[in-house]
Amino acid sequence: MNRDPSPSAVRTEDPPRSEDAAVEAVIERILARAGTALHTEDAGPSRHDGDQLDAEERSALRRIAGLSTELEDVTEVEYRQLRLERVVLVGLWTSGSVHDAEVSLRELAALAETAGSQVLDGLLQRRAHPDPGTYLGSGKAAELADLVAACGADTVVVDGELSPSQRRALEDVVKVKVVDRTALILDIFAQHAKSREGKAQVELAQLEYLLPRLRGWGESMSRQAGGRVAAGAGIGSRGPGETKIELDRRRIRTRMAKLRREIAAMAPARATKRSSRRRKAIPSVAIAGYTNAGKSSLLNRLTGAGVLVENALFATLDPTVRRAETADGRVYTLTDTVGFVRSLPHQLVEAFRSTLEEVAESDLLLHVVDAAHPDPEGQIAAVHAVLADIPGAREVPELVVLNKADLAEPETLARLRSRHPDAVVVSARTGEGLETLRLAIEDRLPRPGVAVDVVIPYERGDLVSRVHHDGEITSAEHVPEGTALRARVSEALAAELRAAAVPRAS
Repeated sequence: MNRDPSPSAVRTEDPPRSEDAAVEAVIERILARAGTALHTEDAGPSRHDGDQLDAEERSALRRIAGLSTELEDVTEVEYRQLRLERVVLVGLWTSGSVHDAEVSLRELAALAETAGSQVLDGLLQRRAHPDPGTYLGSGKAAELADLVAACGADTVVVDGELSPSQRRALEDVVKVKVVDRTALILDIFAQHAKSREGKAQVELAQLEYLLPRLRGWGESMSRQAGGRVAAGAGIGSRGPGETKIELDRRRIRTRMAKLRREIAAMAPARATKRSSRRRKAIPSVAIAGYTNAGKSSLLNRLTGAGVLVENALFATLDPTVRRAETADGRVYTLTDTVGFVRSLPHQLVEAFRSTLEEVAESDLLLHVVDAAHPDPEGQIAAVHAVLADIPGAREVPELVVLNKADLAEPETLARLRSRHPDAVVVSARTGEGLETLRLAIEDRLPRPGVAVDVVIPYERGDLVSRVHHDGEITSAEHVPEGTALRARVSEALAAELRAAAVPRAS
């Protein structure tokens, strides 16, 4: 297929002849990236998203397209400028339909741009299995090298996880840096982590990924001389018993052990906050879902939290807990969590386990789905796959929320509702369906389980206030002895009420 090697070209190698027209359509849709994180209408935060205090800091770190580091005249050094990293995408179409291959490559393009790069070109190859040597095979790797040289790319991004040997072999052929999907996601996490715990979790995941991929040889990696006198070795040349690469591996393992201890030391603070909410019988609702599905926008709509909203992948890494209230006055918490993605690196799931425990410890899970995405069913399956790795998360009651209803096709919404009959259709941007969602949350929240019929003396108005705040009052009457209450409350509050109660005069 002869196509212009413009910044918009995506090349599909060796497609079946009967699918030429479909492949042409795939190319155009990948380049448009409609329905992905980087192509939606009116994508900025709305007035319902609060003050957006972190938005200025996040945008201050953004790189700008159209700049360049190349110098037209080497004498004019002061005019040197910064440019975006220029990347070429590579994907394998091993199974499934052409639509599946398209969605995966579109998502990779959105990930690359979120990481701060400019996508120049792409290659999608039809192949039954990845080549164990160079992932693409020697012939296609040589074609990729020509493509990289023609468009002046700095980096090749592979839509899959490369083994250390595959990455080295491909780099030797294309002569530029090669990164895989896992490294790309880790880079985005490193850019967006803000809290001390988030930074430690990301560094741990990066080190776990780096450890088996250390490489290098030569003088800087030379082995110890030992006791030999040949070639000038001998006294004064005996090393510590480690090669340079062994020393690096030991230092990485030492740093990983320290990070695990730090993350474990941070866990009790989160557990203390959860136990405090449990003692007060405050139900918790966790918001989970695919990255860029609109979880933070939904939290802002429901609570006015002012959490950062950005039309990018993995904009939220640190969990945010906010207070909300039902129409009948019951208080509960809403927790915004990190988004998931297809083939989420297992290093991240392991490193963020303490954060993801918020999902397993909740009373209700709001599974937010981007109904305007080209493959919402695939997103739902990816989220369920990640939740399966979190102990106890799949036992939490789940409420599917179909977000972005204002952008979704009616046929897509109808298909999703047929598969998830209890799902609620909303739009965090326009406010459509939010009242229905509030009622659905209210119906699914656990209710106080102990019935009490007591008279509380007037000097214990604090207990009456707590019943109003945390329980469900059936009736309240003022009698000479105090306030007569019939209500449903938690076991702990019921014990306090019975201890303070006074008998009613007959």
